[in-house]
Amino acid sequence: MSLDSGLTPWASANQSVPADVAAANDSESPDQRRAAWMAAAQAGDRRAYEKVLADSVALIRAAARRQGVAQDHLDDVVQETLITVHRVRHTYDPTRSYDAWLSAIASRRAIDALRSRGRRDSREVHDDFALDRHPDVDDASAAVESEQRAQRLRAAIAELPPGQREAVEQLGLRERSLGETAELTGRNTGALKVNLHRALKALRERFHGES
Repeated sequence: MSLDSGLTPWASANQSVPADVAAANDSESPDQRRAAWMAAAQAGDRRAYEKVLADSVALIRAAARRQGVAQDHLDDVVQETLITVHRVRHTYDPTRSYDAWLSAIASRRAIDALRSRGRRDSREVHDDFALDRHPDVDDASAAVESEQRAQRLRAAIAELPPGQREAVEQLGLRERSLGETAELTGRNTGALKVNLHRALKALRERFHGES
């Protein structure tokens, strides 16, 4: 996905912008300055648009962190947010706070990213354990072996620290989303993801060592 020809979400972040771009009054707050740039961008000022996009990156990253997005996924949220801003820039009301408008968009994109990541994590757990949970019913020996493996798996899960065990049971075995699990357990999504990854690593190391 890309922005319109000639405009990119990232390009201006490290570019210098001529001093005559929507020159801000010293008395303006940063929010008011960004609002003025966006208003100028809506009127067709490309340089003001580049400046407001570059100035928005730190705000987007902060909003994503507040939602629990991991450091290594922040750039994805920044890009998706800037793409959305480009798509809906005509809806911005210059009489209102630009920062609030941008933060609302960034928060939605951050939640989308967390949900997407939660679904991938759930599938990862499900795929790891699928053979244990769905043995070949036409092969008695395979069924017995699979049941033994399932028992060892349940025992291994039971020995995990409480947070890791909870993450595996809710996200993996019950296939709940990160949002649902966060509401159910009272843990934030960042902690759930960390616990899930640590649990999977511990289980894999344990079973690889037994093989």
